[in-house]
Amino acid sequence: MTLKGGSSPGGRVAPEDYKTVEAAQRTQIERRRYQMYPRLTETRVAKAARFGTTEHWKAGDVMFRAGEQSEGMRILTRGTVHLVVRNGFGQSHLFQEVGERHFLGETATLSGKPYLVDAIATTDVDALLIAPEQLRSLLIAEAQLGSEIMRAFILRRVGLIQDGSGPILIGSSTDPRLIVLADMLRRTNHPHRILDPATDDEARDFLSKSQCAEVQMPLALLVDGSILYNPDETFLASKLGLLCGFDESDTYDVVIVGAGPSGLAAAVYAASEGLSVLVFDSKGFGGQAGASARIENYFGFPTGISGHVLVSRAFEQAVKFGAEIVTPTEVAKLHCTGSPLKLELRDGRCARAKTVVIASGAAYRRPQISGLDEPQIRGVYYWASSIEGRLCQDAEIVLMGGGNSAGQAIVFLASYAAHVHVLIRRESLRETMSRYLIDRVSSFANVTIHSNSVIESVVSDEDSLSEVKFCSAGTRTRISTRHLFLFTGADPATGWLRGCGVEVDEKGFVITGRTGSMESAAAHFAFQTSVPGVFAVGDVRSTSTKRVASAVGEGAAVVSEIHALLMAE
Repeated sequence: MTLKGGSSPGGRVAPEDYKTVEAAQRTQIERRRYQMYPRLTETRVAKAARFGTTEHWKAGDVMFRAGEQSEGMRILTRGTVHLVVRNGFGQSHLFQEVGERHFLGETATLSGKPYLVDAIATTDVDALLIAPEQLRSLLIAEAQLGSEIMRAFILRRVGLIQDGSGPILIGSSTDPRLIVLADMLRRTNHPHRILDPATDDEARDFLSKSQCAEVQMPLALLVDGSILYNPDETFLASKLGLLCGFDESDTYDVVIVGAGPSGLAAAVYAASEGLSVLVFDSKGFGGQAGASARIENYFGFPTGISGHVLVSRAFEQAVKFGAEIVTPTEVAKLHCTGSPLKLELRDGRCARAKTVVIASGAAYRRPQISGLDEPQIRGVYYWASSIEGRLCQDAEIVLMGGGNSAGQAIVFLASYAAHVHVLIRRESLRETMSRYLIDRVSSFANVTIHSNSVIESVVSDEDSLSEVKFCSAGTRTRISTRHLFLFTGADPATGWLRGCGVEVDEKGFVITGRTGSMESAAAHFAFQTSVPGVFAVGDVRSTSTKRVASAVGEGAAVVSEIHALLMAE
């Protein structure tokens, strides 16, 4: 069976329309600049003053530079400051001028991560410095003022991302190493630019002067002038100051492994109720939901919301309440013997916890397909973000999978690609995909559904993937393509649990809620595993509903069980 849509010609957005969208986004930011840089009333400045200390700066002083560790938010009580942005080429320009009763800072200020701009006093300046911990207290104690500050912080980060300041990544747009770096920066909402020497004059000019060898690519050019040659994501994150530390001597009330929707929900509710919270994630916050172009059936968002925006708000909310979120950092092993529980990190550090929440989720598996195991094969993806969308501009692509995540990816990619060939194992999408997504997918004229289909092999050349061979209802077909997307079932991320006693099902998902031999109420907690004090929520949990809303609900609900357990001790 072949299903084709029939809406607008081609079902695609023309390149000039993307320019219009980008221009509209910039216009929207300009229209909200009064919210980005609000002028506080004297009353609100007075309320904030009890959380800070007074500073004095002379005209011409550099108050701070991009890359330096943030000391906190500053409220100007006298004088004028220029905020200047820089990029990896050493280029700079004025981003904003601020004056009396304006405040300096953006989302990184909440956790003390490095500044993203330079602040230069253009006159003598008096300011109130509010350190990150006191700032978080201010946001909670003064709700209206806190709301104004948080809105401004978020809008400023968005403005910096759209401005294209920060590090510059140079490399082939199809290089998996560059894609990993770009995805890390996207997941952490860090401003950056990506330049491909094949299409960008600035990148070609830089490479011709630096005489960089192919083996050294991709490059990361930082604003301090340093150049990183083929860095991995952890090294790049550390050089940008994104790897936050934590107190190894402290015992946290709860350590959460995984910063997807369930993990972030648990962090928000636990931290807001006064528990000490530490969160680890090996990639960055968001999980699979963070790569969803648009979630249209999430409660409270009738027009839909992008997965990245949703989890970004959750991340800022968790940080606001005091949760410590350390990414990208991988947990290597959980030690369940003795008290407290102990988590061993891949980098050798250890964290101690009274309780642990397993929210490590599941990752799309690599199916057994001939040719797919070729070393360094390019053009095969397991998610669809804006990075992959741009790579697929005007290209013919193949996507395998029929679940909701596949449906969201199809809708997103159809706006970029010339044609999307969707391969599903079943007769139709009705058994595996929500009705609203089926309707959306069916509306695209450039989407073809190939039912009863199985990929037999893939072929690659020296550049990347070149061909996909599949069988559909007994007919063998070849499609020339450079891009294959696989949404073919997921394996739980539970390797770090081996040997710790946490019971899993035959597929490796964590079993929760079984009645143990203990007589206490803790034995009947719905989200507790076979190990007391260790809980599991979200996609990693056996029998869970694989939906964003249910993951968030489980993350919130597990906190009441943690409270009950801690109070019983």
